[in-house]
This record gives sequence, structure tokens and C-alpha cells, in this order.
Amino acid sequence: MELDITGIIVLIVSFIFFLVIGVPVAFSIGLSALATMLTRFDTLPAFATLAQRMATSLDSFALLAIPFFILAGQLMNSGGIARRLIEFARVPAGRLPGGLAFVNVIANMLFGAISGSAGASASAIGTIMGPEMKKEGYEENYSAAVNITSATTGLVIPPSNILIIYSLASGGASIAALFLAGYLPGILTGMALILVAGVYAYRKRYPVGKVVGFGEAIRKFFDALPSLLLLLIVIGGIVAGYFTATEASAIAVVYCLVLAFLYREIRIRHLPGIIVRTVKTTGIVMLLIATSMGLSWVMSFENIPQTVSDGLLSVSSSPFVILLLINFILLFVGIFMDMTPAVLIFTPIFLPVVTSQLGLDPIHFGIIMILNLNIGLCTPPVGAVMFIGCSVAHLRIQDVVKPMIPFFVAMIVILLIITYIPSITMFVPGLFGF
Repeated sequence: MELDITGIIVLIVSFIFFLVIGVPVAFSIGLSALATMLTRFDTLPAFATLAQRMATSLDSFALLAIPFFILAGQLMNSGGIARRLIEFARVPAGRLPGGLAFVNVIANMLFGAISGSAGASASAIGTIMGPEMKKEGYEENYSAAVNITSATTGLVIPPSNILIIYSLASGGASIAALFLAGYLPGILTGMALILVAGVYAYRKRYPVGKVVGFGEAIRKFFDALPSLLLLLIVIGGIVAGYFTATEASAIAVVYCLVLAFLYREIRIRHLPGIIVRTVKTTGIVMLLIATSMGLSWVMSFENIPQTVSDGLLSVSSSPFVILLLINFILLFVGIFMDMTPAVLIFTPIFLPVVTSQLGLDPIHFGIIMILNLNIGLCTPPVGAVMFIGCSVAHLRIQDVVKPMIPFFVAMIVILLIITYIPSITMFVPGLFGF
């Protein structure tokens, strides 16, 4: 099919227009897809086709995992798990100069990995760590920068909703393999953020934290152990083949509910509010998925993926250059678009290029894409984690941008390392035969 320039212009202009006038992202995506289809079809077929594509896109067993993981995250956020993970993170990191920043990063990695939500992690950990770091003399904007950037690491370390969404967009990449592939890149990102925080602490001469005794360290470990076991249960069960990712998500909900009641942080009267918040978040995510998949089909119908592929290959045949261009485009996209629609829209565009032309594994590319778009979550104007982190810290966005720059640089360096050294990503899946 030939490229329809009119349709592409309508798609781009309408999408930008709807965003500029303040239409929510999900509706902007759906309306721009509809406007593009109206250039090819009559009104009734355009509406019917788009509605059919949106409904079909949600007909997936794997997507059932998303509301369950969201509910598990809400239970964790309210169930005292964040506080216990912070206390556990103090054991190895709290005694170092500037150690509270290290605690913030480690706690975010653990909580984000367990909850699968960067926003929940930034809110839960930031609420506790922000006042403590301020009391110890840390600059508030620096504390917020540490919290915001480290909160995104949990989207790579499984279980992760966005990896499930990538599996859908890629046409069936193994969720278990994606989960395993996220461990080393996520840990490397956290270590890079800790390194930046260490340099900052040395220059600012931040105080040394309280030394935790052996007995207290053991107590804190066992206090956090039930929360940490969730990772083993969920990921271990998926990899061993005992249950699917969707079944694992339901098990995670039951486990978190039991844990929250045992911790006595949640009462029966709190459950309706938790469920309502879960339903609201799930509705937003599912609408984004439906409209994004509809737009993805429209772009495929307009032959945009093949055109982009030909354009990239016309610039250079070097894998190094093509991957650099794709990373640059995704970094730019992440500034203006939320992660979920970005994954659903751009995976069908770039995945054929990197797999057929460059020989990349879809699992490897999925981790590259998530690491890349994580950076966009921390950048204005639509960085959701930045807004949450600033709100928790009671700071303006412009106050936090400057101290975040070194952390951005560290995240980009790790992104490039993961991009050009596939063995880092594929090592753990390889151990389990993926």
C-alpha cells in the first residue's frame, strides 16, 4: 500500500492539536486515530472499524494481570511494606556518608519491583524519606531528585505491568523471559544512581548515617522478609511454570492482602477505598491500551512502520547508528508521551527494524525501550513520576530539574551500555533456557 501523506498529516496535526487544547492523552490518541481513518473511510465504517480494533486489543488473557498487579501495588502502598523495606535498606547503606540517599534508591528499587509501579514507589518512599532526609540536612530538591529517578527502576525489575504491555505490543514476546531480562539492567541502573548520589554526598559532605547493630539488622531483615518473598513467589512460580503471569498477579493480590492484615496496617473498612483507586487506575490504563492499539493499527494501515524502517536504513546501515537514532527518537517521544501509549505505538514501528535488519532479540529490545522511556517519566511536561515526586516533596518542577541532570546522565549511560552489550540483558534468561 502506498503512503498516504494526507493521512499522516491529519494524524500528526490532530494529535498535537488535541494535546495542546488539554484533551487527555487517551482521548487525544483515539480522536487522532479516528480523524485519520475518516480520510480513508466513510463515517460509519471508520467508527465501526476503530471500535472493533479497540475492543479486540483488550481481548487478551495476559492483560488480566494488569488490574491484579495494580491492586497488589495499592495494597502494598497502604500496608506498611514501604516502611519495612526502608528499614531493611538502612542496614547496608545507612552507615555510609550520604547514606540516606542510598537508602532511598535501594528502597525504591525494592518497593518498585514488588509493586510494579513507579508512581506508587515515588509516593510511598518519598513520603517517608523526604522528611527524614530534610531533618538530616539534605537539600530538599536533591532528595526529591533521588526519589524521582530511582522510582523508575521498579519498571524494569519484575514484576512489571509495562513489560506485560510490551509483550502484547510485540506480538507475544515471552513475559517470563522479559521479567528475567529486567533484573541486571534494573540493578545496574540503581547502582549508577547510587554512584551519582555518592559523588554528590562527598562534595556536599553529607552526614554518615546511624550504624545498625547485628541484632537489629537481623530483626529488620526478618521484618522485611515476608515482603521480599513476594518476588520469589511471583517470579519463581512463573519461571518454574507453576502459573502464568496473570495467575501470578492474582496470587500477589492474595499474598499482599494477607500480609497487610498481618502487619495490621489495613482494616476491612479501608478496602473499598483501595478497590476504587484500583478501578480508576485500571480504567485509565485500559483506555490507553485500547486507543493506542487502535492508533497502532491505523499507523500500520497507513504504512508508517515500513516507511520509518526504510528511512532509518537509508540514513545508515550501521547497527550502531540505527540503534542510536532509535534511542534518540524514543528519548524525545518520552518527553511528550506517557510510557504505555509510547510502548504500544512505537513497538510495532521499531521492532521489525531491529529484529529483521539488525538481528536483535525482541526481549533485548523490550528492555532497551523500557529503560529509555523510564527517563521520560522523570522529565516535564508529562513526566508522571516527576509530578508525583514533586507533589510529595512540596516542590516546584523547576526546583528539581537541575539536581536531576547528573542522574539523567547516569541513566543514559546505562541505557547505552544495555543497548550495545546484549549479553547483559540476555544473561539471566539464558540461564533458564529462554
